Amino acid sequence: MGVLAGWLALIGVAQAQEENKWPLGHYPLPEKGNVIGDTYRITVEDREETLLDIARRHNLGYREIVRANPDVSIWIPGEGTEVTIPGRFILPAAERTGIVINIAELRLYYYPEVDDDETSRVETYPIGIGREGFDTPLGVTKTTMNIKNPAWYPPESVQREARARGEEAPSVVPPGPDNPLGDHAIILGFDGYLIHGTNQPDGIGMRASRGCIRMFPGDIESIFDRVPAGTQVRIVNQPIKIGWHEGQPLVQAFPPLEGEGHSMSTLVETVTRLNQRKAEGWNFDYEQLRGLLDDPSGRMVALNPMPEPDKTPDPDYQGIYAEIALRRP
Repeated sequence: MGVLAGWLALIGVAQAQEENKWPLGHYPLPEKGNVIGDTYRITVEDREETLLDIARRHNLGYREIVRANPDVSIWIPGEGTEVTIPGRFILPAAERTGIVINIAELRLYYYPEVDDDETSRVETYPIGIGREGFDTPLGVTKTTMNIKNPAWYPPESVQREARARGEEAPSVVPPGPDNPLGDHAIILGFDGYLIHGTNQPDGIGMRASRGCIRMFPGDIESIFDRVPAGTQVRIVNQPIKIGWHEGQPLVQAFPPLEGEGHSMSTLVETVTRLNQRKAEGWNFDYEQLRGLLDDPSGRMVALNPMPEPDKTPDPDYQGIYAEIALRRP
């Protein structure tokens, strides 16, 4: 037994050493729950550094860094300013295989295949997606081909917009600094859609493309040779993510892409998902949850236990809100 315990301890040390060597954004898959990473704070040391520079250095996109630091200047944070790095993530509710893209949070998750002696892991990267009118498609597809130094053939929509400006779009843009695909492109089974780099990295973390998924040049380069043709790609729209860490329920609410706010059905669906875990002994504060959905900031928030309800209904509550708020366990 002593030899076995010592052997298991050595395995644990080796795995910890392996994980400490992993690049930023690489995490071991949790044995329990679905939460990875940590939120932390840094102090700006370079007065020339922008908030976008900090975001890129810490594996974040535009919206993530801005939402976490609403009072910090984007262009001149200032030497000595403290910046919050929201590096804690709830894994999307999807099969943990291949690539999972949650367009609501503008983030990609990659579950690489590992050998039997390796720790199962997930990698996550910020992305840019299609702007309004050029929505990134949802569904399941596969990668078909990886192309280094791709040429870009402007689609008809680009050529039409150029003509409207009195310009003529090129028929092809060769590899180089003017190519919006960057230096790496992964072709998807969805006709005309790619995961690719970019020559405009400030657009990562925004809806700025024509439907394709953009990545920081260094990020797509890091996965380019490790994503074989035929890798499953699942694109989902999950603006509400529910996490569990050591029995604590966590919620992340992102603004819906439609820009109309979360509907009553979203609240009901979220309540249903939370109630499925009541066996863990939690009765959720539905009023707190409603506040998160009414003001979706993308922050990960721990749900409080439900307070003892007032038997007098609040006249401001109507319909389902009254039923939820006054429900007893």
